Amino acid sequence: MRLFRLLKILSVSLRFGLDEFFLGHERVRGLRAALNALLFWRRVEAPRAVRLRLALETLGPIFVKFGQMLSTRRDVLPADIADELAKLQDQVPPFPAEQVAATLKRVYSRPLSDVFASFEREPVASASVAQVHLATLPDGTEVAVKVLRPRIEAVIANDVALLHVGATLIELLWADGRRLKPHQVVTEFARHLEDELDLMREASNASQLRRNFEGSALLLVPEVYWDYCSNEVMVMQRMRGTPISQVAQLRAQGVDIPRLARAGVEIFFTQVFRDGYFHADMHPGNIFVTPQGQYIALDFGIMGTLTEVDKNYLAQNFLAFFRRDYRRVAEAHIESGWAPRETRVDEFEAAIRTVCEPIFDKPLKEISFGKLLLRLFQTSRRFNMEVQPQLVMLQKTLLNIEGLGRDLDPDLDLWATARPFLERWMSERIGWRGLLRHLRQEAPYWTTMLPQLPRLLHQALSQQASEQAGMQTAALLRERQRQTRLLAMIAALLALLVAAILFVH
Repeated sequence: MRLFRLLKILSVSLRFGLDEFFLGHERVRGLRAALNALLFWRRVEAPRAVRLRLALETLGPIFVKFGQMLSTRRDVLPADIADELAKLQDQVPPFPAEQVAATLKRVYSRPLSDVFASFEREPVASASVAQVHLATLPDGTEVAVKVLRPRIEAVIANDVALLHVGATLIELLWADGRRLKPHQVVTEFARHLEDELDLMREASNASQLRRNFEGSALLLVPEVYWDYCSNEVMVMQRMRGTPISQVAQLRAQGVDIPRLARAGVEIFFTQVFRDGYFHADMHPGNIFVTPQGQYIALDFGIMGTLTEVDKNYLAQNFLAFFRRDYRRVAEAHIESGWAPRETRVDEFEAAIRTVCEPIFDKPLKEISFGKLLLRLFQTSRRFNMEVQPQLVMLQKTLLNIEGLGRDLDPDLDLWATARPFLERWMSERIGWRGLLRHLRQEAPYWTTMLPQLPRLLHQALSQQASEQAGMQTAALLRERQRQTRLLAMIAALLALLVAAILFVH
């Protein structure tokens, strides 16, 4: 099966003339001429960007998602390719309405007309894994109905298997292959794809994100109607807005575009550092904007999570970057295990300074993140840094956010926008506010433990008396007495802290 899929990839690539991208260098001009002679029957007339988009659509969902990610990187892609790949964000060819009706009838075990008061056969959006239709519930509520593509699981399984084959080749043929952990990266990507194929999971993701931003003036998330959801169908509140890529239309509506760009940065950092739970598929096709300038999030199939340890080290790294404290950046990488323990801090600090210093005090439009990432990669290779698979989704989202910010406001100062948020977040974590918050979180456990302290103290005193009777070592007696006093002091302190916290509440 994998062999057939590999042959199809090669066949599609040749049919759409994608060899132009791989054999376009002057050094291999002769090889390309030989290939063209063998494929004399081929007629390649469409522009290269159109051919690339059509090839990705033909190859299926994983390749469509790859094109979606590339479409946000206008700083590293030619304009014609970026514009054409942008159509993959919500213009993937839909599957027939008959298949949609068949899926819904099977899921609900009754005719479509008995489930919805009205249902539009033409989809309003068609993506790589599912497509969306507008409908009305029997009570008149307007909804959006997301339906999974038929037999999509088998296609994705084959593509993931081929990605693992590619990962093996990277490890075998590239000196840095093992350090990049390609198999772990593919496994992480496959896990998120598997999550995306379960629309009940996506519905729960949307519900969680909506709860996180309940009452927010920055971000709206649709409500989920659980009674109509299943693994293959998701029904949610219909949201009205303008795609964020239509900047001219947003300006005509009176939306403050620079403010919108800054709000996007704040939303991202709020998800990452406040919640540790973030939308990991933030390409423009998944974001609408209201006339009031609020973001509307759509498509919740891929969400990322971060542990408290990851959040802490990321925040320290960001703040150290913003303050140009490169030594702290180097120390944080070593402390977190992202760089080997034996790494010399002074050498690592100097290397990071060399990469990052040129980019500061510049607007976003003057920063070449493509070159920056390349230089950072060269630095990581020099110091034997390892890829962190748990951060792959965050890295992907950062690329999307950067591309989105560049489209909205090329003059956006990403550093100045993010720094106050991170400083406030760190203050709340490690300052007196953070201490008070942690004390409040632990208070329920202390109230449970306090009634047990007299018994524990009595046990300690009884053990001390027993040891006094059996052993006469003065040093041991003094140590037991010290432990008893310490336990009593801890009990008193805990009681005072709990009383203070309850008083604050």
